[in-house]
Amino acid sequence: MNILMLTPYLPYPLVSGGQIRTYNLLKNLHGKHTITLFCYIRKEKERQYIKHLEHFCSTIRVFKRRPVWTPQNILKSQFSFNPLLMTMYSSQELQDAIKQEIGTGKYDLIHAETFYMMPNIPKTTLPTILVVQTIEHLGYLEYTKRHKNPLFKPFLYWDVTKIKYWEEKYWKQATRLIAMSDEDRKYIRKRIPDVGPIDVVANGVDIDHFHEVKKQLTKDFIVLFVGTFKWLPNVEAVEYLVTKVWKKIIDRIPNAKLWIVGNSPTQRILDLAQGDPSIIVKGRVDDIRDAYKHANVLLAPVWSGKGTRYKILEAMATDTPIVATSLAVEGLGVVPGVQALVANDAQGLADRVILLSNDRQLAKTLAKNGSELVKKGYNWSSIAKKLDEIYIQVGSYGQS
Repeated sequence: MNILMLTPYLPYPLVSGGQIRTYNLLKNLHGKHTITLFCYIRKEKERQYIKHLEHFCSTIRVFKRRPVWTPQNILKSQFSFNPLLMTMYSSQELQDAIKQEIGTGKYDLIHAETFYMMPNIPKTTLPTILVVQTIEHLGYLEYTKRHKNPLFKPFLYWDVTKIKYWEEKYWKQATRLIAMSDEDRKYIRKRIPDVGPIDVVANGVDIDHFHEVKKQLTKDFIVLFVGTFKWLPNVEAVEYLVTKVWKKIIDRIPNAKLWIVGNSPTQRILDLAQGDPSIIVKGRVDDIRDAYKHANVLLAPVWSGKGTRYKILEAMATDTPIVATSLAVEGLGVVPGVQALVANDAQGLADRVILLSNDRQLAKTLAKNGSELVKKGYNWSSIAKKLDEIYIQVGSYGQS
C-alpha cells in the first residue's frame, strides 16, 4: 500500500508518547508499505532528526508549526469556532502540499494522527484512517475544572466545547477510527452510535530495548514520575503529587527521593523542588531507561485524559513496581493488586508507596506480573501487524 501519513510532530527524538508510537510503528511496518510522512516541527533545529526516519519512509516533508500563544492564534480561536488546538495545526502550506501530493494519484489511503490534523486534508475520495491517540476534550475538560483562575475559566470551557464539536465531527468523517483501548472505543461509540468501524491498536513498548538495562537500586528509595509536560494532564498530575501526596510519603520514608522526569518541565514544576532536597526535577534525560534503572516505584497520579500511558508500559518492561490511579492504568488489562497497586486519593497513593518500601516481596511480585503482561500484549511487532491488516482492509476498500 502507498500511504500518506500525517502527524503533528516529527517522530524523533522519542520524548513524547506520540513520537514513541509513530516511530515504532514506522520501524515495524518498514518493508510492508510505502509511507510518505508529512509532519510538523516546532523549531528548525528539529530537521537534524529527519535522518533517523529516512530508512522507514520513502519521503519526509516537515512544516513549521506556529507558536501557541501568538496574537494570530488567540484572535482566530477567540473569534471563530476553531479551538486553539486546531488553529495551531492549521497551515495553508501543509494543505496545499497535501492537495498536490494526493493529486498524483499514487496513494491508497491517508493515515492521520489526531483529529486536529484532519482540517488540512482537502476533499478527497481516498479512505482516511484517523488515530485517536487520546480523547482530547476529556483531558482539557478535567484540566479546566481544576483551573484556579476564575477569569480564565470561561475561555477554557468555550475552547473545550469547540474541541469536542470538531473531535466528534472528524470521528464521523473518517473512514475508519483507531482507538488506544477498548474503553476509548466504547466511549466513542457511545458518543457517536453511527460512527464507522473502530479498531483498537494499543500503544506498545520496545521490550528488548528496555530489558537491556538492569536494575541498580541505590540507598535512597526512588519514587519516579515520568511524563512530557507539554501534555496538561501530566502537569496536573505532578503538581498533585508534590502538593498532596509527597509529604505523606517523606514523613514515613525519610530516605525517599522524588525524581520528576520528562520533556519541557514548566517553571512552575521547577519551582516545586525549591527548598526541598528530596524533590529532584531531572527534566528530559538522554535515556529514559536510566531513570527506571534506579527507581523503586513509579507513581502515576493521573486524573484526566484518555489513551494508554507509556509510563505504565515502560515501568512494567523495566520490572518497576507501579502505584497509580485507576485512570492511569485504564485499558491496559491491569488487575489492581496483581500488576500494580491502585488508589484514587492522596492518602491511598501514599500508603501504597509506603507499603512497597516495607514489603520487598510484594514489589518483586508486582514487577514480575507486570513484566509478563507487557511481554504478552504490548510488543510493537504484534501491534504493527494489526495496523498492517487494517491498512490492507481500508486500502482495498478504497480501490473497490
